[in-house]
Formats: sequence, structure tokens, C-alpha cells
Amino acid sequence: MVSVKLVVMNKLPYDPEKLQARALELVETTRELAQRGWTPATSSNFSMRLDDKHAAITVSGRDKGRLTEADIMVVDMLGQPVATSQKPSAETLLHTHLYARFPEIGCVLHTHSTSQTLASRLYGVQGFIRFEGYELIKAFRGQTTHETHYDLPIFPNTQDMTVLAKQVEAKLDEGPLWGYLINGHGLYAWGRDMMEARRHLEAFDFLINCELEMRKYK
Repeated sequence: MVSVKLVVMNKLPYDPEKLQARALELVETTRELAQRGWTPATSSNFSMRLDDKHAAITVSGRDKGRLTEADIMVVDMLGQPVATSQKPSAETLLHTHLYARFPEIGCVLHTHSTSQTLASRLYGVQGFIRFEGYELIKAFRGQTTHETHYDLPIFPNTQDMTVLAKQVEAKLDEGPLWGYLINGHGLYAWGRDMMEARRHLEAFDFLINCELEMRKYK
């Protein structure tokens, strides 16, 4: 009976096999994005949903081009570590509030490419970047035509993630949103799974680069 009780007490509150699968997917993606130069100096953070109460996320301070499965940890929907002494990113709440609000979201990606950070500074006062008439607008879920515009919000940078999460929540109330920039910081993008989140991330980065290039000819 004692051994049975110990097994029950030591049982993890999440599926370890699912964590392993998510960890492998996160490691592969972060290495690829690091090779693009989108995760300089241990910056950026990446996560995937495990279930309705937990998410797998990169450990704080790790070189994203050298991650292993051991660099992926579990947090709850309040951004608190679960069954580990490892420390998650200070921005974990920006991931988990999306999972808590939208059960369909399965992946959140945060990068710091040069163009993303530069655009956040150039358009920060305006508060958004407008993409209009681009074919690639159709890369975003729910968009079926290029004959429209899509505004990518830009939020002021702050060390208070609770404040920033509330600002994002207010913008989410206005309608569908698949990403945002933080001024002087980088880009957040998400989707139902890793494939969709990456599609959104890459589309945002491409469109941001287009707008930066267009500025040279105005």
C-alpha cells in the first residue's frame, strides 16, 4: 500500500509523453529560427499547449540555437512553474493568457528579428503597422482576400507583464488578432498549432520587411 501511495503522490499533473513530443517540436523550431538570426543573445521565448491547464515553454536565459529537451519546462495558466525548479521567461504570462482565453490556440512564438524590432520603433508612436493590398495577408487565419487591410498592433514596452497582458486583452476584444509587436522589443504570433503559428510569424516578418523597404522609396 505504501508503494502505491508513493506512485500516486509522485504522478505528474500533465502527460509526460505529450511534454516530450512538444519539447521536440519546440527545440526543432527554435533552432531553425535561431539560424535566421531571430533569437539573438538568448532572447525570445516559445511555447505550446499541453492541455487546458498546462503549457510547455522554453526555460529562461537559454541560447535558443542550442536547446535540448531539458530546456523545455511546464507552467500553469498563471505562468507558474509546475513540478520543476526551473525558471520560465519573465514574459510567460503573455503566452498563458492567450491559452487561457482561447482554447483553440496551441502555440505561441516570440522572436526578435532586426526588422521586427526596427519596425516597432519606427511605428511605435502610430501604435500599429497597416498592411494593405498584399497577397500574403491571406496567410492569416480567416483572411480570404488581399483586397483588405490588416493592422499589426504595437504596444509600449514594460517590465510589468500584467499590465501588458491587459493591454493585449483589450485589443483582442476588438476582433481577431494573430500577433503584435512590443516597442523596441519583438514580435508575438500564435496559431492553432506550430504550423499555423509559424505561418503567421513568417507572414508578419515578410510584410514588416516590405513596409520597411517601401519607406525607402517614399
